[in-house]
Amino acid sequence: MQYLYHKDAKKSSLVLSGDEHRYIFKVRRHKEGELITLRNLKDDNIYFYRILSLNKKEAYLELEKSNILTVESKRKLHIAWCLIEPKSIEKVLPTLNEMGVDRITFIYCKRSQKSFKLDFKRLEKILLNSSQQCGRSSFIKLKLENSLESFLEDNPETLILNFSENILDDNLGKDTFLIGCEGGFTSEELMLFDSKNIVGLDTPLILKSESAVCTVGAKILL
Repeated sequence: MQYLYHKDAKKSSLVLSGDEHRYIFKVRRHKEGELITLRNLKDDNIYFYRILSLNKKEAYLELEKSNILTVESKRKLHIAWCLIEPKSIEKVLPTLNEMGVDRITFIYCKRSQKSFKLDFKRLEKILLNSSQQCGRSSFIKLKLENSLESFLEDNPETLILNFSENILDDNLGKDTFLIGCEGGFTSEELMLFDSKNIVGLDTPLILKSESAVCTVGAKILL
């Protein structure tokens, strides 16, 4: 891990217990007197704490210094993702976070199963662990939208990934991309987009939704 998240990182002293204590005591095997790094993910600072004392249940830390250190992608990418099986989302979410995706708006599209429900607390915990590992100073912002029409009202410049000779690349000058769920888009949904806002991939193969999301992230951000 590049740092440890703690909501109170910034205070002059901290007491770590539970999972936070386990991280420095059993996983990282830190010792008394060592310096460790923490973030609160509310600001861009990284905080350096000295371990004053450490036992099997708690660790006592004292703030020694802090630096402004922003670790983010140079480009903002907003992914609009027609809702798929939550377990599939959970598998690729850390990858998207590592790439530097800024936002994901999940949308109940026509072919999304209405029985799918997202556990945002679980997703944020996954993202938190990912950011600690990759060093990112934030994590992806998540939102849920009930319909594609309402999403497009607020994001009219959205590009849709579908079959098209207009090949996706990082020079399109757009930052919001819509990815379909299994089964793709209905004809009614495609009619919401001008042909110039429909982009495709340079492949004859059909990608799964989560593969397409990762492809867009890689092409735009990496």
